[in-house]
Amino acid sequence: MAVLDSNDKRYKLLDAAMRRYGYQANALIEALHTAQQSYGFLDPAVLRMIAQKLKLPASKVYGVATFYNLFTLKPQGEHTCVVCTGTACYIKGAALLLRALDEEFGVTAGKTTPDRRLSVLQARCFGSCASAPAATLDGRMAANQTPELLTHAVHAMLERAEAPAEKSAGEKIA
Repeated sequence: MAVLDSNDKRYKLLDAAMRRYGYQANALIEALHTAQQSYGFLDPAVLRMIAQKLKLPASKVYGVATFYNLFTLKPQGEHTCVVCTGTACYIKGAALLLRALDEEFGVTAGKTTPDRRLSVLQARCFGSCASAPAATLDGRMAANQTPELLTHAVHAMLERAEAPAEKSAGEKIA
């Protein structure tokens, strides 16, 4: 659980976001976005602070934070794979995608690998039904996925992250 310090830059950013709206209830979504960006996830202490500053019941803040798939209540991995489980994606195989990720990487939806490299999440709907089943990899859309395509794409994403930065043409290699 985060210890909130009013001198912390993240706290100041969050407070400024709520202040722009006069600490009114209509600042809730903006405050949650700012908190997520600043802290990396929505810690219970941060949610309580938002509720207090906006004079909202904690249940309302928690309800909004858990309703939208963009918000997370747990620290995430270095990389994320989000599988759409909306109706079109579900019918076209979203469950198979989630099962393949679990089998290949040992992580179920809503969890992060022990090495904190990969989080697998599910979303209610991306609104891209023509691309079903769909997923996002670090925020980039992957349309018309199969279990094989998706596991390959996740491996490629993780490998790119491990690859050493290439030297530019003008740089000397020691």
